[in-house]
Amino acid sequence: QVLLVESGGGLVQAGGSLRLSCAASGSIFSIITMGWYRQAPGKQRELVASITSGSSTNYADSVEGRFTISRGNAKNWVFLQMNSLKPEDTAVYYCHARDSRVDEYWGQGTQVTVSS
Repeated sequence: QVLLVESGGGLVQAGGSLRLSCAASGSIFSIITMGWYRQAPGKQRELVASITSGSSTNYADSVEGRFTISRGNAKNWVFLQMNSLKPEDTAVYYCHARDSRVDEYWGQGTQVTVSS
């Protein structure tokens, strides 16, 4: 089992920046991929960015060049640096992890609101 706890959401003006953090605990040695998803009101949850244990990254087209995903040295942390934020980035952001058995884990979510 893996427990994910996010932090760092909040309210920011368009063009501003926020940094989300996610701490994983439990069976972290089994984690293969960590990432961030988001869900806006009335929309499906979508992948924002992901990073593998080998540090390969993947980004949604809508955030490419503005967001950066990274992992901490201890590998049980994942961060999402969000720059040049837009109102359409407003959503609940969820930390996600997938382990070697392809089990998935989710954090409780953190609200990001970008005002115009």
